[in-house]
Amino acid sequence: MDCRVVVEAAVPVFDVETEDEAIRIAISKTGEMLNPDLNYVEINMGERTSPSGEELPPAFIAADEALVALELEMTVFNVEREEHASRIARKEIGQLLENIPLEVKQIDVLEDEDDEAAETTDESSDADEADEQTETTDTSAAGTDDEEDEDEEILPEFEDLVE
Repeated sequence: MDCRVVVEAAVPVFDVETEDEAIRIAISKTGEMLNPDLNYVEINMGERTSPSGEELPPAFIAADEALVALELEMTVFNVEREEHASRIARKEIGQLLENIPLEVKQIDVLEDEDDEAAETTDESSDADEADEQTETTDTSAAGTDDEEDEDEEILPEFEDLVE
């Protein structure tokens, strides 16, 4: 199973005057910390809301310092459960973003085309296997002598190669 994990990060930024400046610096700073090791992580502005439900900008500025909410998205492959995917994402991102708090916001299970194709081929392969088993049982009684002859022909060639 593959999962798309969204992790929220609170990135501190210093010496800023506007929210836009804080957001640009936070994205740049985060990108520098993640690259080149995790260049597949997508960095987006986070969403903040007040307790009353009002949307707030992703940056909070006080005394020329800002705390910026960013969303970091990555795809985690071959996991057993969603919890496993969230642990992997937090570990991978957290190792490079030291002293930056992280929280898993969303985990989406990705539907693989291979899984869908495997399900349809499983159904058809079950029918094929049943046909092959029927054919094998029909020819197995009569074909035992042929198999022994084939084995005798193969073995001498192998022994010749070994010598």
